[in-house]
Amino acid sequence: MSVAVLSTIVVLFMAVMAFFIRMRAAKKPVSAKKIILPPFFMSTGFMMFLYPPTHVPVTYAVAAFVCGMILSYPLIATSRFEVVGDHIYMKRSKAFLVILLGLIAIRTTLKSYIGMYINPMETAGIFFILAFGMIVTWRIAMYFTYIRFQRDLKNDYDLTMNPSRQ
Repeated sequence: MSVAVLSTIVVLFMAVMAFFIRMRAAKKPVSAKKIILPPFFMSTGFMMFLYPPTHVPVTYAVAAFVCGMILSYPLIATSRFEVVGDHIYMKRSKAFLVILLGLIAIRTTLKSYIGMYINPMETAGIFFILAFGMIVTWRIAMYFTYIRFQRDLKNDYDLTMNPSRQ
């Protein structure tokens, strides 16, 4: 089995896992910590660049990060919050799995194309940067939306506790 086929299988497995994790997480309230921590945990992957064969030109890295920012838009557009009682939850999105699979198809196509021109280690580095750009952008957007919901929830609570403020 070729490395390309194996890596595609691994990516599909990870996508299915991400889908189930997100569905399970939708049953629990969201917190700022749950939004912010995943990019920090993912950032440890930059350690791969200590290995010289993974080094990529800065222009490639910037292009990959910007591409990731652009590809984060569907995730941002479908990530919605809702208030249930005194808590904020992620709304389940029927489009999430379709978007996830679409992003994987785009990623696999780009990886196959780019892999024809640069070595596999550099390709891995570029696609890590792309994924990091996507996750960071998505999580920052989620964080600002969460903060807005939290502020609105606090204001609603203040109004119910002190009706004279209306």
